[in-house]
Amino acid sequence: MVNQIREVVLTYLDIMAREITAFAREEDIWRTDGSVTNSAGTLALHLVGSMNHFIGATLGGTGYVRDRASEFSLRDVPRQVLLTNITDVRETVEATMRSLSMSAFELPYPLANFGENKTTGDVLIILCSHAAYHSGQVNYIRRLMDGRAHG
Repeated sequence: MVNQIREVVLTYLDIMAREITAFAREEDIWRTDGSVTNSAGTLALHLVGSMNHFIGATLGGTGYVRDRASEFSLRDVPRQVLLTNITDVRETVEATMRSLSMSAFELPYPLANFGENKTTGDVLIILCSHAAYHSGQVNYIRRLMDGRAHG
């Protein structure tokens, strides 16, 4: 189970990187439209911050200090910086999850952000869906923005 969850999280981080890379125009990474208030760049920063905090710092002891407000307020971070951040958090997630035993999955998760009485395994499954959700959002945003750029 540890390996499967690790692979799911890593797959969605790879998808996020591919989506950010695939934007035809770098400036569109930061565009929003209508009721879509989070740009692809914002979602990438948020996913990186979330993974660094909930997996890297909390389970891996990396010392990462999350600034969640910045994840939603920063703008115009260059594409290459976003990609480097995704690569870095991917390495953190991989190393941290490789160090977890199956018995660690049964232990209570150290933070109550996801509700009371959640195990580490419960939280890692939630984080899988979180990564999938935001990667999918970025895919839709990219296709909308690229369609407008070419249409």
